[in-house]
Amino acid sequence: MKQMEFQEFYEDGRDACLRAVLAGVGDRQLAEDLVAEAFTRAYAAWPSVRRHPSPAAWVVRTALNTRVSWWRRRRREVPFDAGEAAPAPSPADGGGLDPALLALLRGLPQRQREVIAYRVFLDLDTRATAAAMGVSPGTVTAHLSRAVATLRGHLLLTDPEAGR
Repeated sequence: MKQMEFQEFYEDGRDACLRAVLAGVGDRQLAEDLVAEAFTRAYAAWPSVRRHPSPAAWVVRTALNTRVSWWRRRRREVPFDAGEAAPAPSPADGGGLDPALLALLRGLPQRQREVIAYRVFLDLDTRATAAAMGVSPGTVTAHLSRAVATLRGHLLLTDPEAGR
């Protein structure tokens, strides 16, 4: 029973969670890894996750927290061959997102990207977003307002139809 219920949740929510995490981190491969890890953790804790007000938000929050944990661990690592330059990152597959929009999202501060991920890609309301992020609803509203203003400004500047 647990497995079938979780499988349905996974199939219904994986793409939305992936898009939300992709908007938050800006790298397709990293987003896929984080979402896979978060769903693995969700499966292990499914009895409590399924009672969460928004299990998809739980998965996204877990994925974003995992990214921070990975980053902290990696920054302490010493590369084996420091003489070689790291390969340049390749353009990430947008997973259905417009590459120009994904590039703009990457330019936003982390908290603004997270708010966009929850509010736009997971369609959570302000209170659910605040609960998922561990901040107040006013903070969510402020970050969303700033993010939308920044995105709107960039999109209006680059849209040739905007001047008509």
